[in-house]
Amino acid sequence: MAETASQALDPELKATIQAAYRQVLDGLELTPRYGQRLMIAEIARTLGGIEADDAGRRLSNEHVCVLEAGTGTGKTLAYLLAALPIAQARGKRLVISTATVALQEQVLHHDLPALKAHSGLDFEYALAKGRGRYLCVARLDQALEGGEDNPTLSLFEEAMTSRDGDDFQALAHEMAEAYSAGRWEGDRDSWPTGIDDADWRRLTIDHRQCTNRRCGHFGACAFFRARRGLDQADIIVANHDLVLADLSLGGGLVLPSPKECIYVFDEGHHLPDKALDHFYHRLPVNGTLRWLRTLKKSLTELNTALTVQPTLARLLSSLPEAIAALEPRLGEAFAMGHSIAELEHGLPEEASDAVHHRFSMGRVPEALSEQAGAMVTAFAELSRTLESMADILRESLDPEKATGLPREQAEAWLPLIALLHGRTLEAHALWQALATTDPEDGVPQARWLTFERVAGEAELTFSASPVSAAETLARHLWGTCYGAVVTSATLTALNRFERLQERAGLANRYRYQRLPSPFDYSRAVLSVPPEAVDPSNREAHERALIDFTQALGEREAVLMLFSSRKQMRAVLDALPEAVRQRVLAQNHLPKRELLQRHRARVDAGEGSIIFGLASFAEGIDLPGEYLTHVVITRLPFSVPDDPVGATLAEWIESRGGNPFMRISVPDASIRLVQACGRLIRKEADQGRITLLDRRVLTRRYGRALLDSLPPFRREIDGVAQ
Repeated sequence: MAETASQALDPELKATIQAAYRQVLDGLELTPRYGQRLMIAEIARTLGGIEADDAGRRLSNEHVCVLEAGTGTGKTLAYLLAALPIAQARGKRLVISTATVALQEQVLHHDLPALKAHSGLDFEYALAKGRGRYLCVARLDQALEGGEDNPTLSLFEEAMTSRDGDDFQALAHEMAEAYSAGRWEGDRDSWPTGIDDADWRRLTIDHRQCTNRRCGHFGACAFFRARRGLDQADIIVANHDLVLADLSLGGGLVLPSPKECIYVFDEGHHLPDKALDHFYHRLPVNGTLRWLRTLKKSLTELNTALTVQPTLARLLSSLPEAIAALEPRLGEAFAMGHSIAELEHGLPEEASDAVHHRFSMGRVPEALSEQAGAMVTAFAELSRTLESMADILRESLDPEKATGLPREQAEAWLPLIALLHGRTLEAHALWQALATTDPEDGVPQARWLTFERVAGEAELTFSASPVSAAETLARHLWGTCYGAVVTSATLTALNRFERLQERAGLANRYRYQRLPSPFDYSRAVLSVPPEAVDPSNREAHERALIDFTQALGEREAVLMLFSSRKQMRAVLDALPEAVRQRVLAQNHLPKRELLQRHRARVDAGEGSIIFGLASFAEGIDLPGEYLTHVVITRLPFSVPDDPVGATLAEWIESRGGNPFMRISVPDASIRLVQACGRLIRKEADQGRITLLDRRVLTRRYGRALLDSLPPFRREIDGVAQ
C-alpha cells in the first residue's frame, strides 16, 4: 500500500487492511496490481481521515473520494478491503450500490463470498431490495381465497391480468406451497419463471399500503424477513434506484440512515441520471379523471363499509365535493394544453408517435400557472382527507385502539385508500412543480406537455423535472452520509472530472484520482481509415458502412456500434446474403441469446458480427478471441432534444455558454471511452478499434476526443502514427 494512505489511519486498521489484502491475494492466487493498491490507499486515506464526535457524527467535510478505475483494476476487492474494516471500526454500515443487476450479482455471489473465505475478515452481508420486489402474504392469502376482499381495488391498480382466473389461481397456489415449504424466499427475482407484471401487482404492495406490525401476516412477511437480515449485515448490497428511493422518502426506511452509512457507488457514472428519474413528476389528465370517476362510483360501497366509524363518515362525506371540484378543472387543463400547443383538434391522424410541447426555459403561461395553483389546493385537500382516512384504518388494525371499525373492514379497505393517497400526492407534486416559479438566477426546471394516443384515446400528460440532480444529491446524499466512494471505469470527460462534479453535485474539496490501468493498450490499434466519412452526408456514410462491413474478414469477431436504429437496419438490409448470415443484430434476439450465439460461432472458428446500438457500448464483456474488432460507426453525440436536455442547453446558452462544448462533447467523450472499452477486457487482449466518422479529424473537438482515449497505437488513413 502507498504510504499516503495511512497518514490519518489508525495503525491497527492499517495492519488489518494490509493483512486481509495479502490473504486474499494468496487465497485467490492473484497478482498484486499497482492500481488496486493505490485504490485501497486512496479509500483508506479518505475514510480513515473522517473526523467524528463522540456520538459518531461526522464533523469533517472531505469524506468522499471519486476514483476512476478502468477494467482490470480489481476495484470491487479494493473498495471492499479498504472500506469494510473502517466501517466496522467506526460502527457504520457499508452499502455497496450498483447500477446493473449483473454487477450486483457478481458482488453478491462472487466477490463477497471470496472475500469472506480468504481475507480473514469476519462480516455478514445481505441483499437489499425494495418492498415491491417481495410477495405480500396477505395479498397471496386473498388470492388463495379466490378474489379481493375489496372488489374495486383491482380497478384502481389496473390489474387486468394476462392470465385467466384458473392460471392465476394455479400460480398463487404454487407460490404459497413453495413459500411455506421454505423453497422460495418470496422475492420476485428468485421465482424460477417470469411473472407477468399484472399478476405480480396483485401479489405485492407499496409502503403506504403496508400495515407493518399490525398485519396478521407480519411474522411470515417476506419483506420484513429480508429486513431482519439487513439488520445483522455489515455489508448491504443495493442498487442506485433503491438508495435514491430511500433518500427521497427521508432516508432510513429501507436502508440504514445515511449518517450511519459509508456508501460505495460502483458504476457511479449512472448516478446523476438515476437521480433525475426519481425527481420527475408527470400527470396524465384522462388517466387521472378515470381513477377519480372510479372513486366516485365506489363511494356507495365505501360508505356502506366504513361509515360505522364517525370520523370516517365525516371524511367520506367530503369526497363528492372534492371530486366535483377537480373534474372540471382537469377538463379545463386538458383543453388549455391543447390550445397552448395549437392542437385544438387533437393530434393529426398521421401522427404515430407522441408529440412534446416544451415550455421555453421551463416557463409556463400565466393562465396555466394559475390553473396549476388551483389544482395544488384541490389535490392538497383531497390528499389530507385520504391521509386521515388511511391513518384511522391503520389504527383500527391495532387491537389496543378502539376506533369503532372492525379490523376486517380496515384490512380490506386500507390498500385502496393508501393507493389513492399515493396517486393524489403524485398529482399534487406535479401541479406544485408547474405552479412554482424558478429562482431568477437558478437552473430552471424542465416543464412540458406530451400528446399521444393511449389505447386509441387522446391523452395529454403534464410533466416537470429538474434538469440537474446536483443540488439534491449534494444536500441529501453527500451532505448527510458518513462517507462515500464513487467509482467507475468512466468518470472523467475529456480527462477531467468537472462534468461529473457538475451533474452529481460533488464538491471540489473531495478527493479525485484516476488510477492507472494494468492493461497494455499498445496491443490495440485505433484506426480512422480512408473509408471514414462525415455522417452529415448520410448517403455517403451509409454506403461507406456497407462497403466496410462487406470487407471484414470472414472469421473476425466484430462488434459494430450504431447511433441510429434506422441506419443499422438499412446497412443490414443492403448487405449481400453471405455477409448478412454472419450478422447478429440487436433486438432480433434477446441480448443473452445473441451473445451466446456469437460465442458459439467464435468457438466453432466462424466469423461473427454483432450489430448493436448505444446499450451495447457498455456492459458487454467479450474477452480474448470473442471480440477482436470494435467498429464505431459515428461519434456518439446525443442531441439534447428531449425536454430536460433541451431546457438545460437553452439555460446554458442564455448565460453565454456553448451547450455543445459544455454538454455534448464531454458526454460524447465518456461514451466513446466506454465503446472502446469493449475491446480490451483482459491483460492479453488485443485487436483493432475502427472509427468511421471523419469529424474526429476535421473538427476542432476531434483532437480532444482522441486524446481522452487510452494510449492505443494510432493509424490515420492507413498510416501508423
